Amino acid sequence: MKSTLHPRAVDWALFLLVAFEFCTGLGSFLIGRPEGRIFFIIHSIVGLSLILLVVWKFRRVQRRVTEPQRWQPATLVSVLTAVAVLATIGTGIFWVTVQRPIAYPNGMILHTTAAIVLVLCYLWHLWLRFKPLRRQDFQDRRTAMRFFSLFVLGGLLWSVQATANQRFKLPGAQRRFTGSRWSGAGEGNRAFPITMWMFDNPAPLDRASWRLQIRGAVTQPLALRYADLGNLPQTTQSATLDCTGGWFSTQSWRGVAIGDLLALVNPQADAVAVSFQSVTGYRWSLPLAEAQQAILATHVGGEALEHGHGAPVRLVAPGRRGFQWVKWVTTIEVLTKADIGQWAAIFLSR
Repeated sequence: MKSTLHPRAVDWALFLLVAFEFCTGLGSFLIGRPEGRIFFIIHSIVGLSLILLVVWKFRRVQRRVTEPQRWQPATLVSVLTAVAVLATIGTGIFWVTVQRPIAYPNGMILHTTAAIVLVLCYLWHLWLRFKPLRRQDFQDRRTAMRFFSLFVLGGLLWSVQATANQRFKLPGAQRRFTGSRWSGAGEGNRAFPITMWMFDNPAPLDRASWRLQIRGAVTQPLALRYADLGNLPQTTQSATLDCTGGWFSTQSWRGVAIGDLLALVNPQADAVAVSFQSVTGYRWSLPLAEAQQAILATHVGGEALEHGHGAPVRLVAPGRRGFQWVKWVTTIEVLTKADIGQWAAIFLSR
């Protein structure tokens, strides 16, 4: 590989693969259905392929780093970038095999944090050492074959890792396809962790004074009390809450089907989505057809929801990741167009 890969081609390959991994890592937070498993497999294979390129890169620049007299101002940035690369790959492998640490910040959080640091360091490194890619850097057919072999070897490493998990009964063998670990046995509020999204930490809501506003593109806006929800037809559904923090729990949820609530307000013909808004200002929307299959839950495992889990009511959206299961819902709004602003709301909510 040393004789056939141009250094500049390797540098650009590293940049593109890091960018790919960062984008697919973020995208994985939106995938909660088993048919999306291939997305996570590709992310893992490319990540393992990076190891081989990093080894090649380290061998090429070793003397530049180990001999202090050859250091330049950009060398420190290069070293920081290298450390971030190793930390990102290392925490990723550690999480999908032994899944430690379990408590926060767990391995998944550490992996995500390392990836963010890596991207920042890499952009800094690119700014200091930018060199445009030239045709002669990659036009050799052997170069294409070498890069292809990297992904083949990455796939083999992924297969070895998955086999080792099963053969040695490592904790990683019990993870869900998203990488999340099982939170433990049991049903109800105490069976799974209480996690807060960023700055969201509201005071407990009083069920007696709480009101649910249903509005937007409807012909009959409505305000419901908590007791009113109990008088409506009840729906029970088993659904898996898969938190992007790295754990999952399958529970029996009970509440009112969103489809039944929408039937009370008669959505307009041009309605396309439904937004669920929290008392904190957090909000997320679902396509109308999907929203009608979701539940506004009041109970979990036969118990009334506790405050930490979103009481009085929370959204239960099967197939969606945990951050999309809006807690402390106070407003349901029917929309006639996609809510792009929800991406800002989830980072500005309190």
